[in-house]
Amino acid sequence: MRASRLLSIMMLLQARGRMSAEALADELEVSVRTIYRDIDQLSAAGVPVYADIGRNGGFALLDGWRTRLTGLTAPEARALFLSGLPGPASELGLGDEVAAAELKLLAALPADWQSEATRMSSRFHLDPKGWFSTGPRPEFLKAVAEAVWTERRILITYDSWTQVSERLVEPLGLVLKGGVWYLVGRRESGMRTYRLSQIQALTLTDEQFERPAEFDLPRHWQESTAAFEREVYVGVARVRATRIGVSRLKDISQRVKDAIEAQALAFDADGWAALDVPVEEERWASREMTRVGAEVEVLAPETLRTRMVEIATRLARSYGLVE
Repeated sequence: MRASRLLSIMMLLQARGRMSAEALADELEVSVRTIYRDIDQLSAAGVPVYADIGRNGGFALLDGWRTRLTGLTAPEARALFLSGLPGPASELGLGDEVAAAELKLLAALPADWQSEATRMSSRFHLDPKGWFSTGPRPEFLKAVAEAVWTERRILITYDSWTQVSERLVEPLGLVLKGGVWYLVGRRESGMRTYRLSQIQALTLTDEQFERPAEFDLPRHWQESTAAFEREVYVGVARVRATRIGVSRLKDISQRVKDAIEAQALAFDADGWAALDVPVEEERWASREMTRVGAEVEVLAPETLRTRMVEIATRLARSYGLVE
C-alpha cells in the first residue's frame, strides 16, 4: 500500500505541479501526517521533491524531472490495455494513435508484466453497440472532435425532430452512449445535448471560445441524463402482468426496473399480478406496452387503456379477426 501511495504522490506532483499536503491527503484519503512521512521517504529515495513555504506553498518536483512509467502494478497495466476501445478510437480517427500508445506502454512495462498486459486483448473485448446494429457513424464526428479539442465554435444545421435549424454551438465534449455519439455544447440559452447523427451540415468557424474552468463533462452528463429521465416519466400506469410481462417491463429502462422491484408483487392463481409502472407520455407509453404484448394489460389511466384498446382493435382488424 505504501509503495503504491508513494508512486501516486510522484504521479500527482508530476501531472499537476505544486500541491499542498492537505490536497495530497484529500486525494489519497490519508492523513496530512502520513503525507509528510511519505515525502520524507521519497526524498530519502532520491526523488527531487522540495517544499515551498507560504500561503501558496506546497510540495513540487524539481523542474524537468520526470519518473519513468515503471511503477504500474500488473492490474493497472491490464486496466489500461482494456480501456483502449478500438471501435470508438477508430471512429475518432485515433486508431493508429491508440495502437502506437499501447506499444509504448508495453515497452515501458517490466518484462514479466508485458505478457500479462497483452493477454487482455485476447481475452476481453468491449462492444458498446446493441444487437443487430452497427450503430450510426456520424459524418461530422472527426470535425466535432477537432472543434472540441481546439475550442472553436461550430455552426450546425440540426434536425431536432420538430424542425431543422441552424445553431452556433460551443462544443465542450463528446459522449459515446449505447453506441451513439452525442455532443455536449453551450449556447446563449445554456447547455444543450445534440445527437451527432442528427447534424445535417457543419461549419468549423475561426471563432475561439473560452471553455468554462468549472465544467466537468462526466459529472454534467450524469446529472443531465438523470434529469432527462426524471422529466421523461410524467405519470404512473396501473397494470396487471404475467411473470413474463413483468420481466419484459423491467427491460424498458432502469427507472422502470427499479420501480417494479420496489413493489411486493402477489401473483394470483392464473399467474397475474397488479403493479404500478412509471410511464412516459401516452403515445410512447402505449408503444412500450404494445412491445410487451399480451403479457400485460393496462388498467389505468383510462386514456392509456383506451389507446391500447384502439391499437389492439387495429391489429385484430388487420388480421381479419374483427370487421
